[in-house]
Amino acid sequence: MKKNVGNVDQVIRIIAGVAIGVVGIIYQSWWGLVGIVPILTAMLNFCPLYPIFGIKTNKDED
Repeated sequence: MKKNVGNVDQVIRIIAGVAIGVVGIIYQSWWGLVGIVPILTAMLNFCPLYPIFGIKTNKDED
């Protein structure tokens, strides 16, 4: 599994995941659990959809 998530993308995913989780808590909705997905992909530095679309935001590896 090659890393395909760059630093900026990683920060955006963490912020989005936390925001989704907070909104889920505020509205008392289980949809807030969806925030786990961007946080998990940020921590793993891998997005399973990126290879399908040929996207790579990590410039460190070739």
